[in-house]
Amino acid sequence: MSEPHPPSQVLPPSDGEGVAAPKYLRAQERRAATIEAVLQLAACTHPSELSTTRIAQHMGVTQGALFKHFPSKEALLEATMAWVAQQLLARIEQAAQEPLARGDCLAALQAVFLAHIGFAAEHPGVPRILFGELQRSESSASRQVVQNLLGQYGQRLQQWLAQGQAQGQVAPGTDLAAASALLVGMVQGLVMQSVLAGNAQLLRTQAPAVFALYRRAIAASPALPCPPDGEPT
Repeated sequence: MSEPHPPSQVLPPSDGEGVAAPKYLRAQERRAATIEAVLQLAACTHPSELSTTRIAQHMGVTQGALFKHFPSKEALLEATMAWVAQQLLARIEQAAQEPLARGDCLAALQAVFLAHIGFAAEHPGVPRILFGELQRSESSASRQVVQNLLGQYGQRLQQWLAQGQAQGQVAPGTDLAAASALLVGMVQGLVMQSVLAGNAQLLRTQAPAVFALYRRAIAASPALPCPPDGEPT
């Protein structure tokens, strides 16, 4: 399945509740507009209530028009999760690039954390869908995409943590798998709090203090100065 373009500014807003749907859109644009509609609805709708009927109504099209580009709801969710995975991984890679280039792995981890927080704040429907997919007991293509995303994300974090450990920035003996899982878990915890509070911007205000605690937990202790001659150590 080919990756859709980012669903930003594909369709102008309508006067009603849905997304205005121009009559003539290329197939790729229509697919991107449909993914945008899913994310918009997911921001205020439980994932289990995201029916193709509701999505079509939100877009101002028929279910037949929807099924022309996505043969099933599952196919649409898979495409949506593929877009999320592509965008999120690209964003964290970009965020880490400059700090890593100057050899500051802890700054890279902070940039990644804040980039992930920013992505969740900009797309509040994404965490709802992710949590919904991970809670499903049955196997599905969309659930597999989410699991692959978390696996790739974790591998990148462990790679950067190992690099920081080799450079003396991350404390020796740090469990890199646990440190990776903790960073992702911090994002998920903040997201859950913002969902319960109904305020996605809480993510941005609370994130710096949360990362400061994380950094303190994994950072290598600064070397102590050598005592003058004759003084006990």
